[in-house]
Amino acid sequence: MRLLAERRPDVQARSDALRSPPLGADLGLLLLRLTVGLLMAGHGAQKLFGFFGGHGLGGTGRAFAALGFHPGRFYAGLCGASEFLGGLGLAAGLFTPLAAAAVIGVMINAMVLGVPHGLWTTDGGIEYPLCLGAAALSIAAIGPGRFALDRPFRWRDGGLGCAAFALGVGGLGAALIQLLGL
Repeated sequence: MRLLAERRPDVQARSDALRSPPLGADLGLLLLRLTVGLLMAGHGAQKLFGFFGGHGLGGTGRAFAALGFHPGRFYAGLCGASEFLGGLGLAAGLFTPLAAAAVIGVMINAMVLGVPHGLWTTDGGIEYPLCLGAAALSIAAIGPGRFALDRPFRWRDGGLGCAAFALGVGGLGAALIQLLGL
């Protein structure tokens, strides 16, 4: 009895590196992108527009000023725009490394503020931003999957370069905010 691959030379000739990932992997990436991306976009919409019970730029700006970021309204807008646009980019799988960088940058700053409170979110710690930042970095490293708008671009498959870009740009942005905002 001959194997299916022996009867189909087109399948036999394709290397494992060229085969598409299983459908389950792409659906899992889509679920991860939609969950993290839409939650981040929602957080941004709270800050920018007052949606979903948020305080809008005015209230969020006052909160940022109380944290030591001056002018508070500017930094609230920058944070909100990064969350909103980065979240939408992750959800859509569009400009994924850049979208991940925006989310990572905001999450690094949230972790800097939470470090004195420890790990757990119940104590004001870094647990939640750490998870969201790691998820964004993972999406950049893996690539957005087949159900993404990035399919025509070379970064569609992710890789170490995309992950390094996302972490580097996000980290640099976070460092600049820490240096200039406080």
